[in-house]
Amino acid sequence: MNKADGTAAGDHAWKRLYLTGGVAALAAGLVFRRNLGPEAYLLTGQALPDSAMGWFTLLQDNRLPGLVMLNLFDVVDYALVGLMFLALCVVLWRYNRSYTLIAAALGLAGITICITSNSAVSMLSLSDQYAAATTDAQRSMLLAAGEAILAIDNPGAYFQGTGAYMGFLLVATAGLALSLVMLQSGVFGRVTAFTGILASVSDLAFCVLVAFVPWTGLILVPLAGLLLMIWHILTGLKLIRLWRDAPEARRIAMSNADTGAI
Repeated sequence: MNKADGTAAGDHAWKRLYLTGGVAALAAGLVFRRNLGPEAYLLTGQALPDSAMGWFTLLQDNRLPGLVMLNLFDVVDYALVGLMFLALCVVLWRYNRSYTLIAAALGLAGITICITSNSAVSMLSLSDQYAAATTDAQRSMLLAAGEAILAIDNPGAYFQGTGAYMGFLLVATAGLALSLVMLQSGVFGRVTAFTGILASVSDLAFCVLVAFVPWTGLILVPLAGLLLMIWHILTGLKLIRLWRDAPEARRIAMSNADTGAI
């Protein structure tokens, strides 16, 4: 029995998580990709606003593009990646428990930080309040609140904010740990493992260099995004195959046990 069959048989009880993680990985790779905001302003020609007033105006005039540019769909992406990480941790646990546990802890922390630090819904709420405000004092207060939020999470800045940065760093580290265990296990194949390693290293290089050489983000972020898309798709397809093969692998394992085969 090969490693893939052994994993599927041993984790028969988790096969629904394989399916969930696989579908989530495909959705993260094909639909809710990270950093859809840059794609939105490239397609629409809409420049990223550089002030709270600019964001308020954009959200009132073009709500959906504004929310996309505020990285609202990154929240969906990170939630899907969390499901993929859970499935990967179950598959890879037997091969390296230390790295898998580290990846689970860092991934959960990073995803939580990324989701809770996202500014899209807060800016939308302030924009609606600003549009309904009747006095200059109210408008000034709302603009100040908007600038404060942008100081924490600004999609138009190289250094987006402490929360977004730390979440990004933790998720990239978790992805690297899981990709290294993938390579060790042989379950997902070398192409998938190396793609994950390169994607994570690109993200981590950006995290290190962004404060000192900001322009490197123009190279590293698109490169990491492309590699992550490929990694998510390859990982998703393999998780779905593990789900599909689990019943048959379980039957083979039971048959081998009954006959004493190794």
